[in-house]
Amino acid sequence: MGFYSHHIFICENQRDAGHPRGCCAEKGSVALRDYAKQKAKEMGLNAPRGVRVNSAGCLDRCELGPVMVIYPDETWYHITSTANIDRILTEHVQNGSPVSDLQLSDNQKRLAT
Repeated sequence: MGFYSHHIFICENQRDAGHPRGCCAEKGSVALRDYAKQKAKEMGLNAPRGVRVNSAGCLDRCELGPVMVIYPDETWYHITSTANIDRILTEHVQNGSPVSDLQLSDNQKRLAT
């Protein structure tokens, strides 16, 4: 068994101003990561061998950001609000049902470069 049941990475990459693909940090990912970390703790999801929420550098999906990826499920999400975080933590992490309307499609995961 691994250290965590789920490892959540949220991109906080900051690109130079005017970058054509933008960046997750300028779209509010730092505040969303802070919220996700606190919310997981409030929900008791971070208990031993529970959930770990971490910052990530560039996940190379800048134009689709802010971006979150959850392992070991390899599920990628586009997150824009604390409500998105609430749904993902409750539906996916707590109840085991990925939130399909927030997921990046396989095509988006492959072609965004």
